[in-house]
Amino acid sequence: PTALPTSIDMLAVYVHKDNPLPCLSLQQVDAIFSKTRRGGARKEIVTWGDLGLTGEWAARPISLYGRNSASGTYGFFKENALIKGDFKDSVKEQPGSSSVVQGVATDRYGIGYSGIGYRTADVRPVALSLKPGGECEETTPDNAYQGRYPLARFLLLYLNRKPDTPLDPLRAEFLKYVLSRDGQEAVLKDGYLPLPARILEEERARLGIR
Repeated sequence: PTALPTSIDMLAVYVHKDNPLPCLSLQQVDAIFSKTRRGGARKEIVTWGDLGLTGEWAARPISLYGRNSASGTYGFFKENALIKGDFKDSVKEQPGSSSVVQGVATDRYGIGYSGIGYRTADVRPVALSLKPGGECEETTPDNAYQGRYPLARFLLLYLNRKPDTPLDPLRAEFLKYVLSRDGQEAVLKDGYLPLPARILEEERARLGIR
């Protein structure tokens, strides 16, 4: 199998739009979602007060939303945010990324993870820091391109291709579109980030597409 990057996604940690939480470290994210806490947190995080929120938020339990285990988003979050740890049993597993966002949008005390392309006006992505006390990075294109946002990833297309052999004309034409200006504009319209010109050129060369 040959992996082909098609676009860039940022996996966002969403809270309700009314939630004042400014930032989370990946260690905190792990302590919120994982029962194994491989990120090093001493105790699990179960209320919004555990994250420093006060007033009406302090005693409220955190309501967790996530994807099911068949999802690539589930696997990426488990590997990169939970350090391959185990999710808490209380995570409400959803059948799709939009369902995660919808769950958080209708639950004032909810939190969930989903691709940035699924963002709506009723939720807010929280800035993330790689380490406790580190600089918090927003879900901006520049942070993804510069490698500062800790949960950015390529979205990949896989094709069955014998190494060092030319592509058949039909698949070559489709992949030519994927790596073209029109194809990358389609990516942008769907809420994801287009590939940098350098990567597009490298992938065209690797596949023998002019």
